[in-house]
Amino acid sequence: MLFTQETYVQRRRALRELVGTGVILLLGNNDSPMNYPANAYKFRQDSSFLYFTGQHRDGLALVIDCETGKETFVGDEIDIDDIVWYGSVTSVGEMAAETGVAEVKPMAWLAEKCGEARAKGREVHFLPPYRADHKIQLMDLLGIHPSKQKEAASLKLIQAVVKLRSIKSAEEIAELERASHIGYLMHTAAMKLAVQPGMTEAFIGGQLDGIAASHGSICSFQSIVSMHGEILHGYPSQRVLEPGRLLLCDAGAETVEHYCSDHTRTTPVSGKFSTKQREIYDIVVDCHDLALTHAKPGVKYFDVHLDVCRLMTERLKELGLMKGDTEEAVQNGAHALFLPHGLGHMMGMDVHDMEGLGQTYVGFDEETRPRLDQFGTNALRFGRRLEVGHVVTDEPGIYFIPDLIDLWHREGINARFLNFDRIDEYRDFGGVRIEDDVLITPDGCRFLGDERIPYHADEVEAYVQG
Repeated sequence: MLFTQETYVQRRRALRELVGTGVILLLGNNDSPMNYPANAYKFRQDSSFLYFTGQHRDGLALVIDCETGKETFVGDEIDIDDIVWYGSVTSVGEMAAETGVAEVKPMAWLAEKCGEARAKGREVHFLPPYRADHKIQLMDLLGIHPSKQKEAASLKLIQAVVKLRSIKSAEEIAELERASHIGYLMHTAAMKLAVQPGMTEAFIGGQLDGIAASHGSICSFQSIVSMHGEILHGYPSQRVLEPGRLLLCDAGAETVEHYCSDHTRTTPVSGKFSTKQREIYDIVVDCHDLALTHAKPGVKYFDVHLDVCRLMTERLKELGLMKGDTEEAVQNGAHALFLPHGLGHMMGMDVHDMEGLGQTYVGFDEETRPRLDQFGTNALRFGRRLEVGHVVTDEPGIYFIPDLIDLWHREGINARFLNFDRIDEYRDFGGVRIEDDVLITPDGCRFLGDERIPYHADEVEAYVQG
């Protein structure tokens, strides 16, 4: 376990108090076979189960009775066949003792406990399932069809988990900074490789995987490595890097304890930005740095996002790509032609922390509901008031997406604010994104980690040429 037993005991106590009544059911993950049962993907524990227990083994569950305070650690012991192939492991009872739970039951007991709770009219609280095996298990335990489980998931439990996991402790920040260190090694290697003759996107992507694995880690998501940076999730191909292009690399590491990093850098394959590239790149840098000065406790991250959009619009007007009143352009979402996503998202044990619980509950509250009817704004992942201990990403970008440009031009969308003839000159530009992980502190914010991946244009050129 990463933290002390008392840490997990306190987390569960706080969870029970926030939920108040009923029975809490937290399911740990099972193995996921790739193509036959014995050939499984590398095991990854459910983040919320791990947060409240610290245990990594597959096939486990936790039950908390809110009224009595009784906790039960649930799981079947491995048999001799497993031991022959995988070696002896900690028993279920020993894992329960490590995390401070007194009672241990086999998995079959879950049906009895859930049946008893339902018979007494007690609510069984569960989180929205994201795996098919959990959906089947919940249908067997609670009689809720998988198509209805997202709506049936406990709002009380979701809100309680979000409240607890949103604020990172000093111990968690230390683990996040370990992930940032691995991310630094990944990205600086990718930047150096990007300027080597004959290099491919896939080779660089493979190097990122290898660096993460060599530190006992995994990538926190499938690495984005592409000369087509305008494709927001452009996964690496076998294409050889072309001089004159920009290579966008969005990648992160996830530590053994599943705390994540997430950075993006955009590198000129030729080792030096062209004038046109430098103009766009510097706008993104300035937007990135503006967010660092504005993000502080009590400020809505949605407002920081809008400040970035205003700066971006002003600068794009200077280049002749946009026109008209800046405030009106931003309110109408004209800037979203170039920035179709939000400024950032919450970070933690998931690279998009707790996104599986519902972005509305994680990234927003009653005063910061996103506009779901406006392109760009509907892709915001985080807009809440910032609090000390939040960890968020700062990731502005400018993208030239030919199909999107054509659509808006054809339909006259935001034509008052966009110079389409000038924009058309950038059709083959690609995209630029710069991303860092930021901790909210009492007096503002700071980067996670001691090492800074170069991102100012002069630094990037000096680094890759050196």
